[in-house]
Amino acid sequence: MLISRLRRGRAGAGREKRHAGAGLYAMPTTVSRAALLENGSDRRFRSFVSDLFTINARMEQVREHLGRRMGLSGPQYSLMVAVAHLQGDFGIGVGALAQALHVSSAFVASETGKLARRGLLFKRTNPVDQRGVLLTVAPAGRLMIDRVSVEIRAINDLFFGALDREAFHTLSSAAAALVESSVKAARYVAAAKGTDRSALPRTG
Repeated sequence: MLISRLRRGRAGAGREKRHAGAGLYAMPTTVSRAALLENGSDRRFRSFVSDLFTINARMEQVREHLGRRMGLSGPQYSLMVAVAHLQGDFGIGVGALAQALHVSSAFVASETGKLARRGLLFKRTNPVDQRGVLLTVAPAGRLMIDRVSVEIRAINDLFFGALDREAFHTLSSAAAALVESSVKAARYVAAAKGTDRSALPRTG
């Protein structure tokens, strides 16, 4: 009995030592720019990134919900709403729509083709450039959007209800800036695929 207790005691002491060592690791900072650090710590930056992931996940959840209400996928919902907002008097081109949504022209052409076949979008040849296509929302598409417009407003008012006018303008400007700067990070990641890391340029 005494020996078994002694063995358990030694084993427990060993685990305590291992656990004590586990708390000694200090992860290197994940950014180097002074503007993103507080007293040399990136804790606030890490919290900010986590918040962005949470916001993105919830926005995707909302988009999928509104898409289902219209019988569409989430990305198709975004395309329909974007065409409705940007078509103007003559329609919006595939390339311009892709640029506005930060997606590829091939994706826009494929998905808008599906929506056109369902009678929700009109596609016509651009009279100025015969190689291009102009997109407009068809009457069936307008009716579909109108049916969920009240819910769209309600959800957006709840989602962004924490922002006053000044905070909204600040956040929208910051988001636009991040869209531009994130392109550089995306290009870096793309270049890093299959590349010797030692050959890559150093970044913060």
